Amino acid sequence: MAKSWRKELQRIAALLLAGVFVGVIAGNIVLGLLIFITAYLCWHLYNVHRLVSGLGAGKKFRLPEAGSIWDDVFEHIHRMQQRNRKRKRNLRRLLKRFHKMSDALPDAIVELAPDSDQIEWWNDAATGFLGFKFPRDSGQRITDLLRFPVFLDYLQQQANYEQGVEIPSPVDEDLTLRVRVISYSDNRRLLVARDMTRTQRLERTRQDFVANVSHELRSPLTVISGYLETLLEKQGFGEEYTKQLRSMQRQTGRMNRIVDDLMLLSRLETEIPQADPEPVLVYRLIDSIVNQARELSGADEHVIELDVDSGLCLKGREPELYSAFSNLVFNAVRYTPAGGLITIRWNRVDDEAVFSVEDAGAGIASHHLPRLTERFYRVDTGRSRSSGGTGLGLAIVKHVLLRHKGWLVIESEIDKGSEFSCHFPSERCSSCDHHYVGGEPSRTDAKTDCQPSLGLTEDVRHTG
Repeated sequence: MAKSWRKELQRIAALLLAGVFVGVIAGNIVLGLLIFITAYLCWHLYNVHRLVSGLGAGKKFRLPEAGSIWDDVFEHIHRMQQRNRKRKRNLRRLLKRFHKMSDALPDAIVELAPDSDQIEWWNDAATGFLGFKFPRDSGQRITDLLRFPVFLDYLQQQANYEQGVEIPSPVDEDLTLRVRVISYSDNRRLLVARDMTRTQRLERTRQDFVANVSHELRSPLTVISGYLETLLEKQGFGEEYTKQLRSMQRQTGRMNRIVDDLMLLSRLETEIPQADPEPVLVYRLIDSIVNQARELSGADEHVIELDVDSGLCLKGREPELYSAFSNLVFNAVRYTPAGGLITIRWNRVDDEAVFSVEDAGAGIASHHLPRLTERFYRVDTGRSRSSGGTGLGLAIVKHVLLRHKGWLVIESEIDKGSEFSCHFPSERCSSCDHHYVGGEPSRTDAKTDCQPSLGLTEDVRHTG
């Protein structure tokens, strides 16, 4: 590069000397310099013209010979073109490889254009599951091809696509697809559809199995329980036999409770939620649960404090809400030491209706929290069984909340206790006419309903 510049400077100097020499001969030095400078500029303009023409030709561009500094310019441009061609070849190979990998995926993948619902690309699975065909559907709006109301509502959220929705396949109604939208850079989105038919069938089989087994167990357990009760009422058994019979009766009762909870879970999973739920007087529900909790506490004499807004009612099914709330309260009684404080709240919090139960128990380690709502999951197996728990209570709570569009928040700290909170969106709120805090209801003005919900979507949340 430095050598080319030296030659160019030498050429300029030679032209200037030639111009001076011609000017001296002609008697006008300025005219001589102007002639040679104009010729120099014209030569550069000619090379600029060749450069522009060559770049416009694209691949047909041939490296011209200029014999000056322009040789370096043309050489650098040629190298850049070589690098760009190589980069394009690599990108094409990567793109082909990506398309092959995408076509090999069992899930349907559809790429949507930025800030719109237009389809830009899809893989082979999308052709099989969604019925897309090229070039007919290229550039079409996804909402024009998938017109299911639940999908349209889901796509309009534009905030949280984590949950996904299930729709029948447009190609085969026997196929159930779980559709989820994934956002990534530059406002682009991928639509992923997965075949959930087999999973649904397995889940349905599991539900049917649990329901059938629970139903079949109920009759023999009722017979066994009846005979045990009859034997215990008779006199003449020794103390040892009486003790054994009472142990059998306790275990039979526990099995009956497990069967009842399993049947309740099965019903919660299979029944369609009530289309037009009626307002439930939650403060009366809590009052009934608290009375039973005090009986359960017995000699332990737990202190139960209430902070209940009786002006706040909830749209839903009362038996289901009773099952959820009572499970949380009775768990607090079982796992709180004698004389411990249990606080029950029902209020508006951050524009939501929240029922919470706070206890002063031993607390739960953070690694247990994500699994608490699983069936039969126990933090302390021996203690749970001795307290009469079935291991299904929190699973029932989770399913009841799902049916009421709510979610469960669990906060716990070792040696400081736990708090279980049921959150309900504003659409589930309705007005009542009373308010009380730990005592009898008194009339007060209440809001017509809750403020707009914040739109939280998680079913269970934990903080340790």
